[in-house]
Amino acid sequence: MNDCEVFGDGFWGQPVNALTSLAFVLVGLAILIGYRRGGATRVVYGALVAATGVGSVVFHGPAPSWSGLLHDVPLVALVAFVGVDAASDVAGRRLSPLWWVLPTIVAVTVSEIADAARPAAQGAVAALAIGACVVRWYRRPLLRQTMATALALLTVGALIGTLSRSGGPLCDPDSVLQGHAFWHVLAALAVWTLTPVISERTGSVQVVPQDR
Repeated sequence: MNDCEVFGDGFWGQPVNALTSLAFVLVGLAILIGYRRGGATRVVYGALVAATGVGSVVFHGPAPSWSGLLHDVPLVALVAFVGVDAASDVAGRRLSPLWWVLPTIVAVTVSEIADAARPAAQGAVAALAIGACVVRWYRRPLLRQTMATALALLTVGALIGTLSRSGGPLCDPDSVLQGHAFWHVLAALAVWTLTPVISERTGSVQVVPQDR
């Protein structure tokens, strides 16, 4: 692992990182319970968020041999799903789930076969998702503030997490203040912030005939 916190014995392994992973589970459940609009799209979104949290808890906690796979699959799927939701909005039509399922399978498979290729494979999915979101941001002015807030949370979380990696300037393996844990919490907040954007679609403009 490259997330600084010392790994101890017992179920929780890295207790701070494992416990803060529950933020994704809570947010996922909140999405499923609190957002009744959006139909199946929001249900899938909430389920992927919750599954990301479960995978992260197992990865940072008991950490069985298959925990890396359980960690990566829902996380990559969530990123791909957000990108496809943005692309669906831009295209003005619903895209097949295969658009986010297949990239997830390919990226995770490549990551499992060649660990060195993990950053490139999963980074490619993230890059495509970011590209689709940028286009959505440009095309949907009313969504910009919400998307910008989510991006700000992710950026701050990623910066803290990067500086806190093992050997990094903010890394203190024995501290209860773990940068990777801050990443968990801020990323979960970003996911929650983005929820109103998920499943939103550009409405068609109807021309109403003028009375003569």
